[in-house]
Amino acid sequence: MADLTYREKTKQIKIGDRMIGGGSPIAIQSMTNTPTENVEKTVEQILRLEKAGCEIIRCTCPTMEAAKAIGEIKKQIHIPLVADIHFDYKMAIAAMENGADKIRINPGNIGSREKVEAVVKTAKERNIPIRVGVNSGSLEKNLVEKYGGVTAQGIVESALDKVHLIEDIGYDNLVISIKSSDVLMCVKAHELLADKTPYPLHVGITEAGTLESGNIKSAIGLGLILSKGIGDTIRVSLTGDPVEEVKSAKQILRTLGLRKGGIEVVSCPTCGRTKIDLISLANQVEDMVQDIPLDIKVAVMGCAVNGPGEAKEADIGIAGGIGEGLLIKKGEIIRKVPEAELLTVLRNELLNWKE
Repeated sequence: MADLTYREKTKQIKIGDRMIGGGSPIAIQSMTNTPTENVEKTVEQILRLEKAGCEIIRCTCPTMEAAKAIGEIKKQIHIPLVADIHFDYKMAIAAMENGADKIRINPGNIGSREKVEAVVKTAKERNIPIRVGVNSGSLEKNLVEKYGGVTAQGIVESALDKVHLIEDIGYDNLVISIKSSDVLMCVKAHELLADKTPYPLHVGITEAGTLESGNIKSAIGLGLILSKGIGDTIRVSLTGDPVEEVKSAKQILRTLGLRKGGIEVVSCPTCGRTKIDLISLANQVEDMVQDIPLDIKVAVMGCAVNGPGEAKEADIGIAGGIGEGLLIKKGEIIRKVPEAELLTVLRNELLNWKE
């Protein structure tokens, strides 16, 4: 019998109606960027995220008004909600009293042990998980001095110190996250932590950056961590529309073979033979297939000469020519299609898909 991966050995934790850890499917998370106090805008964004495939959503609670808004938001969404608290322990308590399914805190920022105990007491009464979050940017001065700078070892020690504090108070319904914008440091920290704790790990590269640079850093960092069997839930952090975070997370999991379902779009890189606006067409196809619940591969090729051969590993594809294109299945040309109708024909084929 093969050795279990780290994620198969972690403790199972229930967040709302969703389980993470213990070999459960890796859950995709995102975070709203609307003012949580604005219930209408926040709900609107969460519903968009749900449609894109978000499975757990986090909202910031910097004010009492935001913490109290959690209750109204919860009535209108369908996925578990995590309340994010940075400093004021009263916000954490209020968020839980208003229905938060989980809270994210850094006990080091909350303050005295008494304040942390008050938060843990409410969580324990309601059996609400606590995510202990530590970022490299907020590493304690004594650990920076101990390790001669911000290091993976320091991040892990900081996180475990916080976990042990909550365990000492008498609670172990915990999730841990350790994040850094330094990809290789983040990978190393997860390798060290996975050997030292039974708790499920929320994985992400913090402050990853814009859509382009953030996706590259997240794909490398998450890819390295997840491929080692580490990680129970993930977030791709991007400066932009949170929906893009969810789309990227789904793609990362599919690429690693950690998730099935959803259409995978492949396309050629273009060359001098390309006689169609392939870049626009490929992007349109990628957007168009988001709501189609198939587990197949779709190819978008720019050349009617090599397109069929290059697309033979795809279930279905289109290849562009001059004013017209080809519809292809398993490398076989089915028929010619006017260029203006390629997208419509492909969508109709997918909506009426039969193996």
